[in-house]
Amino acid sequence: MRGEQREKRERREFDAWRTGLVDTALAAVIGGAVLLAAFTVSGPGPSTADVVLITAGSLALAVHRRAPVVSLVFTAACMLGYVVHANPGTSAAFPVIAGVHVVTRAGHRAAAVGVSVVFLVGFFLASPSGGGIERTLLLHGWFVCAGVTGLIDKNWQAYLRQTEQRAAEAERTREEAALRRAGEERLRIARELHDSLTHSISIVKLQAGVAVHLARKRGEDVPEALLAIQEASGEAMRELRATLEVLRTDVVAPGSGLARLGELVERARTAGLAASVTVTGTERALPDDVDRAAYRIVQEALTNVARHAGRAKTSVRLAYAADHFSIHVEDEGSAVPDGLPPAPGTGLTGMRERVAALGGTLHAAPRPGGGFSVRAELPLGVR
Repeated sequence: MRGEQREKRERREFDAWRTGLVDTALAAVIGGAVLLAAFTVSGPGPSTADVVLITAGSLALAVHRRAPVVSLVFTAACMLGYVVHANPGTSAAFPVIAGVHVVTRAGHRAAAVGVSVVFLVGFFLASPSGGGIERTLLLHGWFVCAGVTGLIDKNWQAYLRQTEQRAAEAERTREEAALRRAGEERLRIARELHDSLTHSISIVKLQAGVAVHLARKRGEDVPEALLAIQEASGEAMRELRATLEVLRTDVVAPGSGLARLGELVERARTAGLAASVTVTGTERALPDDVDRAAYRIVQEALTNVARHAGRAKTSVRLAYAADHFSIHVEDEGSAVPDGLPPAPGTGLTGMRERVAALGGTLHAAPRPGGGFSVRAELPLGVR
């Protein structure tokens, strides 16, 4: 286990190092292109201050993953200083355009729009009279393209993450189905063994015991073979009971219920979902089937929020009562009461089947104030 964790940590460190190296190389290429354009224009080349501004503004893009907005602001300030000082061509906007793309991809659209407007106004004011409008309009089109491609890239990455989550969920569902089929097969084998062997071995043991008792009552020597049969049949009964107990035991992986709720919510938060958990009542251990069903209901509800409501604020409320356990998951997404009813997909169908198998109730529908609500009540009494 420790070796596996160390291997994962080393792989993450290597991926981070490789990503940083690629980002630095791309920033250097952008800076090199701007410097090349500055040195190839007619007239005196860029001054030392111009070279420093171009280099610093371009290399700031290398840290856009850790601080995208700060990186964009610093890049725009450096390149705007270069524009005011040297009045170069449109190539001076290349680092800022790249920064707008990555900041939009990171979800900071307001910052991208603000920086773009400030840079374009500064570029227009610093341009010589006569060509400033045309060059500024050209840059405006480039900035719009950078923002659009950033949004496309962001949506594409979200789609890939969602596809990976669906694949992982499908894999977990297949594993659960395989475990369920294995459990059903164990129960079938246990019933067959019980019906075919237990009765016969019990009769043999009983008959051997009666024969031994009658022989001793008559004062006769008990045959060794009869004693061996009595002892062997008793041992066979004990071993058969132990085997049936193993076959009838529902082997469940540790931590397969609400014990993993914190990990589930943390993954949702990492994915951008504003999820909170509230627990009321006296918290206690739940029956295994209720515990597993409760976890799967919360898991499917959060998956549906991420799939249909994006980053909507979501609350998970768990309530312990004397005779039942209730789950309430609601989000503040775009679902409305007057809209179309939710399609009965595999997620909602699976939740209903789990709740019905436990004798509980499930209500899943849009909220009156907007968003979606999933409410399940699972009985804790003897069913």
